[in-house]
Amino acid sequence: WRLFLFESARSSLYSAPSGVPVPPVAASFAAGSGAFAAPSLVVSASRKTFAASVVENVSRSRVSPFFAPSAGEKVYDAMYYLKAALAGGICCSITHGGLTPVDVVKTRMQLDPAKYPSMIGGFGKIAGEEGAAALLTGLGPTAFGYFVQGWFKFGGVEFFKIQFVNALGEEKAWDNRNNIYLASAAGAEVIADVFLCPLEATRIRLVSNPSYANGMMAAMGKMAAEEGVVGAFYSGFFPILCKQVPYTMAKFAVQGAAAEQIYKSMGTEPTKCSGSTNITVSLGSGVIAGVAAAIISHPADTLLSKINKAGAGGDGGMLSRLSNIAAETGFVKLCTQGLGARCVMIGTLTAGQFAIFDSVLGAVGASKYHFHKPEGK
Repeated sequence: WRLFLFESARSSLYSAPSGVPVPPVAASFAAGSGAFAAPSLVVSASRKTFAASVVENVSRSRVSPFFAPSAGEKVYDAMYYLKAALAGGICCSITHGGLTPVDVVKTRMQLDPAKYPSMIGGFGKIAGEEGAAALLTGLGPTAFGYFVQGWFKFGGVEFFKIQFVNALGEEKAWDNRNNIYLASAAGAEVIADVFLCPLEATRIRLVSNPSYANGMMAAMGKMAAEEGVVGAFYSGFFPILCKQVPYTMAKFAVQGAAAEQIYKSMGTEPTKCSGSTNITVSLGSGVIAGVAAAIISHPADTLLSKINKAGAGGDGGMLSRLSNIAAETGFVKLCTQGLGARCVMIGTLTAGQFAIFDSVLGAVGASKYHFHKPEGK
């Protein structure tokens, strides 16, 4: 098969119109070395040029094709989106999983503010009454759920963002970059929430009632048996959309704008900075974005926490239950219960996510797409 791959490239059995990006070709082995790579290529009009480019880009490295950087110019193809999705899954899983204790206290404050009036007091009360391990309640569904969500969210944002740029061109994309961030984030988040919602419902059930089941799978099975799949896992789909879509839109748009201003104040741009500088900028802009996103999405987050508590809002349909919960809680409390804890959590979480995302992308040989200001603007 080694010979087949080489001959396929050399004889150029595949051709494509000029300038059309194609996914990485199958690995080609370097003669006598056993090394391989999967370079990203842009096909020229000439079959000869295409074949030559494949042979020319045969890897000198022994690492996996997944970790091989794209040769020559930056190409944003299927392999790039896969790497971005993986980086997104890793960064969301690590940050959300690591902040599980904060999320446990925040959720308890939303569900029972009289018993848990403050974040610091909540930590002490939960640890004292239930043991320190109770602060890790829901870690399984949190880590797994947000890996899945991060996969679709960060991968989706990169995909939609680049598609908008391809459709509009660099100049119009630069002029409309904030709208592109908002639209890309909204589209990616809707897709991600379809997969996140069941796991988030399970997490909240375990946090609100630690004795409900022993672990994620047991809880999901019990919930489905008692309430049905839709009732158990998608009662909170509307509030999770109301929470996550504005949150993600604010998160990516504010982070992009904040990072742009930081680079502007430094008199430089991302492509001219070292990796460590870019990660530092991601951390700073991520904190700003996280606090803004937390404030915007907090009322829906409170509703989501309450509706996934067994019996909350009565026995009617989803909208009826949400209306009852909102009336019982009041607008001010919807906006403020647990907000301080959430700002700390989301500010830290968002900064970490963007820093880890950039780091993982670099580790797998991908270069994050940045909007470019056209010359003369």
